Amino acid sequence: MTRKPARMYRKVEGQVYTRREYMGGVPNCRISQFDTGNLHGEFPVALSLGTEEAAQVRDIALEAARISAVRVMEKAALNEYHLKVRRYPHQILREHKMAMGAGADRISDGMRAAFGKPVGHAVRAEIGSELLTVYTTEAHVEDAKEALRKASHKLPCPTRVVVTRAS
Repeated sequence: MTRKPARMYRKVEGQVYTRREYMGGVPNCRISQFDTGNLHGEFPVALSLGTEEAAQVRDIALEAARISAVRVMEKAALNEYHLKVRRYPHQILREHKMAMGAGADRISDGMRAAFGKPVGHAVRAEIGSELLTVYTTEAHVEDAKEALRKASHKLPCPTRVVVTRAS
């Protein structure tokens, strides 16, 4: 089946559904790396991408945002940055897959017992939750802002860049 649009999972509704040991067939998390760039450097500036609304962000969207930000930072700052994905997608998304097409009414039970099968993961982000953080030098602050701006286009909720400087 095709992947459903993000608007179906964006709202924070219902109970938290995270206990993998009680369910079978949960797909793997799509985020390949949570830390990229120079992991051992000391960087005086931290730029974070924070949410302005409560939302669920799918792991696929978070990975797309991470790739977009890394691509910009690799070109601009080479090895003078450290990008960190700050939230882990614990929430498991379920979907009630229904048969479609001609003759499907004979094999389908409609919405009877519609609990759903696990189809993916999501982050439950509250207002102000930081999803991505880029640590960099003063020379590359504008590049990091541009990277986070491009990453924010991949996310299903409005975001804001917060700059923190070490004193």
